[in-house]
Amino acid sequence: MITLHVKPLRAVLAAVCLLLAAAAAGRADPDAQTILKNARMAQTGQQRTLKGHLRVQSTGQIIPFTLVLAGDTIRYQFKDDTIILRLGANGSQLMEAAHGDLHKVSPARYDAPVEGTDITYEDISLKFLYWPKASIDGSETVGVLNCWKLHLEPGGQPSAYAAVELWVSKRTGNFLEGKGYDSAGKLVKRFKAISPQPDPQGGWMLKEMRIETLGKGEGESITYLEIDK
Repeated sequence: MITLHVKPLRAVLAAVCLLLAAAAAGRADPDAQTILKNARMAQTGQQRTLKGHLRVQSTGQIIPFTLVLAGDTIRYQFKDDTIILRLGANGSQLMEAAHGDLHKVSPARYDAPVEGTDITYEDISLKFLYWPKASIDGSETVGVLNCWKLHLEPGGQPSAYAAVELWVSKRTGNFLEGKGYDSAGKLVKRFKAISPQPDPQGGWMLKEMRIETLGKGEGESITYLEIDK
């Protein structure tokens, strides 16, 4: 469940689409599926390469990676592994390349950890942005940004989560906070962008994200995704 940057043009296009949808519907807010569509738009259209790392709080382990943003394709390049995410109009596709072998990540591996961290393959896949069951639970502020709060359910699609709550910025279309729940309604995953900052290239840069795993009987486990300066 990772999001990092939105360009000014993407932010403007997302805002315009949301306003047009709201006007056409004759109400103040667009519907939940329109918000999700524009959240997907906010992830694409970028052309840049960033350096970052994953930091596991309990062990202090640092896992460097290179993040390559190329339109609708996002690559997380680790030392011995590359995870490739492609965001389409109707769904996302997650591939993995390791030791010269490129293969699709199957739903059976969705809850597997990436590089031994609190981030799972399903989190990186962003499949919840395509879930068919979505509703708006109001507006709340995350940091300094006003957000729509969404309630999402997979609607029969394979997922480690029975529901996800998502906070999507009204200004940029990026999601800033999320919570994943199991079938018993128990909170099992929480992620939150830390201190979103203005980007020198325009828009907003989320320099750090905190990902917490809960409810496994061993207390809270935390991983930070950090973009290097």
